[in-house]
Amino acid sequence: MKPVLQVALDLMQLNRGIAIAREAVEGGADWIEAGTPLIKSEGAEAIRTLRKEFPGAKIIADTKTMDVGAFEVEIAAKAGADIITVLGLADDSTIKEAVSAGRKYGAEIMVDMINVEDRVKRAKEVESFGISYICLHMGIDTQMRGGTAPIDVLKAIVQETSVPIAVAGGITADAVSKHIEAGASVIIIGGGIIKAANIRDATATIKAAMSGTPVNSDLSKKYSEEGLFEAFSKTSTCNISDAFHKKGVMYGLTPFLREGAMMVGRALTVQTANGDWAKPVEAIDRANPGDVIVIDVGGAPMAVWGELASNSAMNMGVSGVVIDGAIRDIESIKKLGFPAFARSVIPCAGEPKGYGGIGMEITVGGQIVRTGDWIIGDESGLIVVPKEMAVEVANRTLDVNERENRTREEIRRGSTLSKVNELAKWEPVK
Repeated sequence: MKPVLQVALDLMQLNRGIAIAREAVEGGADWIEAGTPLIKSEGAEAIRTLRKEFPGAKIIADTKTMDVGAFEVEIAAKAGADIITVLGLADDSTIKEAVSAGRKYGAEIMVDMINVEDRVKRAKEVESFGISYICLHMGIDTQMRGGTAPIDVLKAIVQETSVPIAVAGGITADAVSKHIEAGASVIIIGGGIIKAANIRDATATIKAAMSGTPVNSDLSKKYSEEGLFEAFSKTSTCNISDAFHKKGVMYGLTPFLREGAMMVGRALTVQTANGDWAKPVEAIDRANPGDVIVIDVGGAPMAVWGELASNSAMNMGVSGVVIDGAIRDIESIKKLGFPAFARSVIPCAGEPKGYGGIGMEITVGGQIVRTGDWIIGDESGLIVVPKEMAVEVANRTLDVNERENRTREEIRRGSTLSKVNELAKWEPVK
């Protein structure tokens, strides 16, 4: 089977999905998938509409059926689906019933291996039931923690089975070729197409990659621990707040930044007393390049940081300072371009007495901060992301950012925010 590109319309709004699918087909997409969110949002009408709009295309209904396989296949097939997905986690009888119903109504069954523990073993089992395709699928929530469809498992399934294998889950344009080389017959792309400003070009790029042309695209890329600085730097505190469900926001601190500046780094925590600038300054010598010094002064009014400390910090590669207390020399600090956040500004500083400590858990802006947590600040404010959640939050933040970029493009073309999201349609029924 010659490799085909399947575009997954994982959206809430059918009208947006149709427009995106039309551009994707123009860019070379072979198959069109009514994604699970779209089916849950719009029902079988989503499948029916895609069939009418694209009479010559193969339509996939990603129902992810877990029970009553025959009934759900009948619904999707009668609506116009050529291929219907059933979960590999489903009972054997559910898959067998789905296959029987597919034969009755002229549809093929694709078994989705999402969250199956032994995917090679299960692939061999379901092949014997008469299914037409196996999908090696890494779910979105798993992707957000840095997971991708494993090439070694793909190769093993290809070797142990004879049906075409589809792959899905965070596949970027520059990773397409290795999946095809490993034996994938169907490349399923969702975010890497539907979040693009130019759907046609994004699809054409992936098709080129499928033909062996080297490409480079960061769209829908997922990051690991090593790439977190880059990942957070591509977004904003507003994106992070949306992705992190409003958690981690530090309240009451003012940004002192050059226009458009952003601060990203790991926290080095400091606790000190009113006006005592000894530990904050000593922390500069203990900071690693890229760290953000975060100082808990309990909101006290006398400054514990100024221009000389900022100069020293810049020399050591410190990314910025956050002070739940007072700062001074603001004009000079802004000229330096050193990112600073503080609760208040005052000209007077205290004395270096040495109270407090470095590296302990502190509370700043109403949030607990530990050394190693991620601190992100811009003109909209400050957020702390716990280090153990940073990979997932960063990837979810990038997803928010990319989806906003797509919305921005639709607004540029003449729509409005309300129309893009169909707000009136989705208001609670009274």
